Amino acid sequence: MSFLELVKKRYSVRRYSGRPVAREKIERCLEAARMAPSACNAQPWQFIVVDEPGLKEKVARATFGPLAPFNKFSLQAPVLVVAVLEKSNLLAQVGGFLRKKEFNLVDLGIAVEHFALQAVEEGLGACILGWFDEKRVREILGVPSGKRAGLIITLGYPETDEIPEKKRKPVSAFRFYNKYGAQ
Repeated sequence: MSFLELVKKRYSVRRYSGRPVAREKIERCLEAARMAPSACNAQPWQFIVVDEPGLKEKVARATFGPLAPFNKFSLQAPVLVVAVLEKSNLLAQVGGFLRKKEFNLVDLGIAVEHFALQAVEEGLGACILGWFDEKRVREILGVPSGKRAGLIITLGYPETDEIPEKKRKPVSAFRFYNKYGAQ
């Protein structure tokens, strides 16, 4: 399959079959994340794979609450992967400070999307979560101070093989050549 076909197959999966995920598939997803580019090659990430049911439930419950129940589907996912955000190396930190950019956040997002794209290649589905109780997740998983739980990936086999239609703007709505606003 072409890269564009792979991208078009990837969507945020919120219904899982419950079928267990082989660790070999998870390892290949992690390998894809490892190959992601990062500012100054800092690779400011670590990943915690949570597949032990009791622990996974605790982490999943930290992704929703009574006022924000929209991530409750994370309880269905057979695997949760917590992407731990580290500080960038000194060169990337200085560059980020001077340019007012948080390169480590961008880098983590790229690595997580590489993970999610490989999940599609493996026949899996994923959903990337940014809404969760970071303090609780850090406590549950023993993430050291100075490091952040940046994102959580739900991972598993989608309940259905049907790929939902994506509602996206046409390229012409966001593409300019040579100057903002120019067509």
